[in-house]
Amino acid sequence: MEQGDMEKNDKAATTDEPQLNYRGIKAMPFVIGNETFEKLGTIGTSTNLLVYLTTVFNMNSITATLLINIFNGTTNFATLLGAFLCDTYFGRYNTLGFASVASFLGMLVLCLTAAIAKLHPPHCGTKEIGNCPGPTPWQMAFLLSSLGLLVVGAGGIRPCNLAFGADQFNPNTESGKRGISSFFNCPLASIVQVIVAAVKKRQLKLPEQPWHSLFKHIPTSTINSKLPYTDQFRFLDKAAIITPDDEVKSDGSAANPWRLCSMQQVEQVKCLMRVIPIWVAASIYYVVIVQQQTYVVFQALQFDRRLGNTNFTIPAASYIIFTMLALTIWIPVYDRIIIPILRRFTGKEDGITVLQKMGVGMVLAIMTMLVSALVEERRRTLAITKPVGIDPRRGAISSLSGMWLIPQLSLVGLSEAFTLVGEIEFYYKQFPENMRSIGGSFLFVGLALSSYFSSFLVSVIHRTTSGAATGQWLPEDLNKGRLDYFYYLIAAIEVVNLGYFIICAKWYKYKGSDTSVHEVDMGKMQSEKEKPLV
Repeated sequence: MEQGDMEKNDKAATTDEPQLNYRGIKAMPFVIGNETFEKLGTIGTSTNLLVYLTTVFNMNSITATLLINIFNGTTNFATLLGAFLCDTYFGRYNTLGFASVASFLGMLVLCLTAAIAKLHPPHCGTKEIGNCPGPTPWQMAFLLSSLGLLVVGAGGIRPCNLAFGADQFNPNTESGKRGISSFFNCPLASIVQVIVAAVKKRQLKLPEQPWHSLFKHIPTSTINSKLPYTDQFRFLDKAAIITPDDEVKSDGSAANPWRLCSMQQVEQVKCLMRVIPIWVAASIYYVVIVQQQTYVVFQALQFDRRLGNTNFTIPAASYIIFTMLALTIWIPVYDRIIIPILRRFTGKEDGITVLQKMGVGMVLAIMTMLVSALVEERRRTLAITKPVGIDPRRGAISSLSGMWLIPQLSLVGLSEAFTLVGEIEFYYKQFPENMRSIGGSFLFVGLALSSYFSSFLVSVIHRTTSGAATGQWLPEDLNKGRLDYFYYLIAAIEVVNLGYFIICAKWYKYKGSDTSVHEVDMGKMQSEKEKPLV
């Protein structure tokens, strides 16, 4: 009778619980559509915003470039905060709902700045930009509010949308397990706890003895880590040492997690610290990508953009599509044709390692900036000697066809195909499953850092070259400046960055296939004589 009562209670409890309706693949069009339209609203708008800000809001090119770079950087940085708030407080559904509304309102407000005459400065006609009335404080506040809403939308949608798609599959069925592509948690608080605990115990001295003897008083449940112990960054191990001031609960967990952490938490922080050198190199690399999305638009405005012998003029911001085409075409070609060929020579499953793939992308980035400088030098020469027209707000239009922008835009697309894909794969291999959201956020935060650094670089060059003998490098009329010098400078920075990346790659000691946390037997701990994880 007791068994019968228990079965009845189980059935009652099951009945009381809400039944989840997993939509599976049927929900994917909505998930993918949400992601696509958010990208169109932010990335698709940012390039055209350069023209909009300089022609409608009468901003000079430097101010417009700085604003767009800050907007792009903040948009990418917001994904880290969005992931934290989603996983810690609001959940994916609520976060996505709020972010989608914010993204829509941002686009609506931005459209209103163009549709309502009082929300933007008066039309300037044929006057130079410097002589045009700028936006009023209220007009600027309205514009910034639209960009702020777009930042909120991107910060909530980008880190949560893919995970929300995975939530649509039932994890209790085989088909559902196959449909779940990723798992996202946000262990930011755990990371901060390890650092705080290690700092509090910085006076402790780590004895020269096997690591497990240091933690022999900690219950097994707290050291049964999925990640094996590594002797890198050993100062963090102090966070897991029990002192007389620490208390441990009966279940093995620390009474105060800000003073005592488990070895699993410590190893997770070590995973994070190991990827930082590569992350820094990747962030500097993306400066090339930023330039091909900003100053290329200003270049295009002073190219001959006529399509053949027709009167149709290609919009300046539309040339960016060649980067996307190169990226889209190259990835399947590389996967289906290049990798099998490389596999025959290297004997590696992926043809080349992840870090080698990123290195190739960085070399292509240097080539991109060199080609960009040469093309700009030729454009400027023909604009001075053989112009095809005059833009009263910018200057002479070069007789060089805008199609000459295709080589550099295609090169940067190929570069991105190597480095961006390689970086994503690198984070996937170096982070355990419960830290993949951090890995995904690392990519966006790196993009944010590159945007901020580009803004800093443009600002410094603009100020330092104003009184230079060679003249200002980045004026409104590019024919009066030396944008090619600016491109050469970025190429030099990327050469130094490539050298730094090579040193970091050697530090990781990649031999053959890349070492991955997923390739390690999670049930065993490494001995003292074994090599570190990476």
